[in-house]
Amino acid sequence: MPVIALLAAAGLTLTPALAQSGDGARIAMQICSGCHGVGGRSESPMFPKLNAQTPEYIEAQLKGFREHARGENTARDYMWGMAALLDAAAVKSLADYFSHQPATRGATGDAALTTKGQEIFERGLPDKGVPACATCHGAEAQGAGTFPRLAGQHKEYLLHQIEVFKNGTRGNAPVMSAVAHTLNDEQAKAVAVYLQSK
Repeated sequence: MPVIALLAAAGLTLTPALAQSGDGARIAMQICSGCHGVGGRSESPMFPKLNAQTPEYIEAQLKGFREHARGENTARDYMWGMAALLDAAAVKSLADYFSHQPATRGATGDAALTTKGQEIFERGLPDKGVPACATCHGAEAQGAGTFPRLAGQHKEYLLHQIEVFKNGTRGNAPVMSAVAHTLNDEQAKAVAVYLQSK
């Protein structure tokens, strides 16, 4: 069910006044928290955590949703309609709001997978031409500019994103498409488990 219909069923509406208010905290609480949790601390692995995310990344993704540059099913179902209602001030305000929320650590997982994932994150897969994830995402996976924070993110969400980079439905990051095609399932899972544990 598209997000607009879900909001209507819950008695919520993203009114033009709210969408253009530039009040990121209010938009986040009244609308975004339904999926992304209070303060962006999503508890559902279907929806990414937004707390402590880089503001540049949030802005870029909201613009990508609005311009349909992200074509995966979840983007179409949940975010295309929502982002279309946000003006530039609202986008900037939401990005600022979420970027200032405290980071939360994810759950720990299998120790062997975590160790393997950390090695790939820090060193890459040189024999396959895969650079270290830390090169773009930061030494602690804290993100840098338009490269997102990955630390503490749901492993299921991360694995889904690797899949949509691989199948081409998320076409707004060519570097990640190349990386996703190179990682095998076990390597992708290891990186996701490691990142969730941070």
